[in-house]
Amino acid sequence: MNDGSTLAQTRNAIKSDRTSSGKEHFEVLDGLRGSAAILIVVFHVFNYSFGWDTPLSLMHHAYLAVDFFFGLSGFVVAYAYDDRWSRMSTLQFFRIRLIRLHPMVLVGASLGLLGYILDPFGKGINRTSAPMLLLAYVTSLLLLPSPPVGGRAHESQALNGPAWSLMQEYLGNIAYALILRRLRARTLGIIFGVSGLLLIWVANTKASLDGGWGYPEIWMAPLRLTASFVMGLWLYRIQDRLRRPKIGLLILSIVLVVVFQAPKFPNAAGFSLNGLYDAACVLFLFPLIIICGAHSNAGVGMMRLCKFSGRLSYPLYITHIPFVYIISNFAQTRHPAKSVVLTCIFVLLPFVIAVAWLALKYFDEPVRAWLTRRYGIKRTAI
Repeated sequence: MNDGSTLAQTRNAIKSDRTSSGKEHFEVLDGLRGSAAILIVVFHVFNYSFGWDTPLSLMHHAYLAVDFFFGLSGFVVAYAYDDRWSRMSTLQFFRIRLIRLHPMVLVGASLGLLGYILDPFGKGINRTSAPMLLLAYVTSLLLLPSPPVGGRAHESQALNGPAWSLMQEYLGNIAYALILRRLRARTLGIIFGVSGLLLIWVANTKASLDGGWGYPEIWMAPLRLTASFVMGLWLYRIQDRLRRPKIGLLILSIVLVVVFQAPKFPNAAGFSLNGLYDAACVLFLFPLIIICGAHSNAGVGMMRLCKFSGRLSYPLYITHIPFVYIISNFAQTRHPAKSVVLTCIFVLLPFVIAVAWLALKYFDEPVRAWLTRRYGIKRTAI
């Protein structure tokens, strides 16, 4: 009798994991978003600190986490908003999305400025005039392309590099509200197919999809966004026609680790195997992971981890890079033993998680709650 009662409670707990708007929550997708965020932090800290082609370089393909985020965003945006346009204006949609995303943009830009100014190891590297630095900060606050600053390798978001993908996220949301939401699944599929072919061509030509974050290859950013964001929208629209295997967070996270940790592949017969591998992950593997995750239950045991991971993923992604720059500059200017750098990294990883959690708990969530009340907006799924 007790076993039956426990089983019923477990089922009810799983079923009751819903958003405040009453829709079922994609807890495994939340968990996967957190897994991808942690892997890209590992990618940044190890590669910035040890160089990009050393035995200690990890997660060689983790830049593809951005494409994974774009795909997730398209899928979840369609889920959250496709059926709400009869009672929601375009302006309301933009307001909801700004409240959801922009508070952490302000935190990331401010941490980027402080890190740039206060970095004790960047005095000979971080050289920029005060007016130019102020302009870079203002544009970062507005999530606009910033002027280049010393020590930042032509990044379009000079003070907080990862924010380039948030700029694309905004463009994706604008395109969704104005155009994409009105398109049929078949049209979305055609757009995905055409942009996918272009992505394959670029990946093969460039031998990688690691681009779009800096000015020399900024044209790659909208292409990466289009292929993955439209793929997410299209997947949501056709999901009922697909087989939906249920695979949990642990296995799908392991798949991401394996995919990102794969070595760099050579050229063969005039083709870039490395670039084609990147394209295959984006166009074939990531859609499969999203569909599997969307239709999997985390179970009561993993529910809290998925929720925590999902909540932390965006703050972690948008706040970690200033601290990575500091360790990178330490390694480049002081030339310490690798064991010393490794020790710093193992201290840094829990530190940036703690910073992200504090930013989430004491700034992002309170500010979003206040703005939501201020503008009378009903809380949404994302």
